[in-house]
Amino acid sequence: MTLRPFRFGVFGEDARSPETLLDTARRAEGAGYSTFLIRDHFIDEPFGHQLAPLTALATVAAATTRLRIGSLVFSNDYRHPVMLAKEIATLDAVSNGRVELGLGAGFSKAEYDSAGMPFDPPGVRVDRLEEAIHVLKGFFGERPFTFAGKHYAVTALDGYPKPVQRPHPPLLIGAAGKRMLSIAAREADIIGLQTTSTSRGVMIDDPSGRLAQAVSQRVEHVRQVAGERFSRIELSMVATVVFAEQRRQAAERLVGERGWSGLSPEQVLEMPSVFVGSLEHVADEMRARRERFGFSYYVILDRAMHAVAPLVARLAGT
Repeated sequence: MTLRPFRFGVFGEDARSPETLLDTARRAEGAGYSTFLIRDHFIDEPFGHQLAPLTALATVAAATTRLRIGSLVFSNDYRHPVMLAKEIATLDAVSNGRVELGLGAGFSKAEYDSAGMPFDPPGVRVDRLEEAIHVLKGFFGERPFTFAGKHYAVTALDGYPKPVQRPHPPLLIGAAGKRMLSIAAREADIIGLQTTSTSRGVMIDDPSGRLAQAVSQRVEHVRQVAGERFSRIELSMVATVVFAEQRRQAAERLVGERGWSGLSPEQVLEMPSVFVGSLEHVADEMRARRERFGFSYYVILDRAMHAVAPLVARLAGT
């Protein structure tokens, strides 16, 4: 396995004002984080209110020089892919090639209901996402393109502007189930492995999806589907980092805080997305898990950004 250098992203989840948005982004850039990410939601539940991602990300791009920007993830059903492609290409142009395009099928039934949008079965939403990927890549291409699918039809469209990054900005697909993982394995540059379940229209933090065996099985599925392109895929996940000398006690607290009844501290300490221990121990654990699972790109919530900064300083780029 070819080991990719570590990099870290910040989830601007609490950036709900212009001042907080810019302060968080500038501090992230100064601390060596690679990306600044915003969710794509328009109701309060379950993450709290979020700024509109495209406008907020353009503001961040104008206030920084190195920081890459993106959404984790754009919900495909909220925008026609041609319009999203134009926005992303423009954002890539004005940021001088710093966009990463995160895509998902959309999951929040409450959000769809609030906007009066039909909440189709998962298979239909995933069908649309798969077609949207072809439309997006076509828009970013050098020549006019035509596409005829069940959900989208595009005729002789020559996208403008073209993105700075060629052939297109890196495509991240957020995925948990086998079909989404298969699409990501074939199409994505980055796979954001989800450790929560969203198949029922709500987010469920089922700890069984976080266990080492479950994550290993998903990575192996991606490897099998991706074939020779697997080495070109960057694997990512949202990480929980807890600096503590008493690792078992810290894991017990995490079980209580998350409501993970029935799990032992040892199972929590082995979760690929959970890192507990001293700075040195966590750094060593990230290296070991990169070797075992292939994950090299970790996303940290903005409220933990300052605490995790020493780890970023130690590992980013190595």
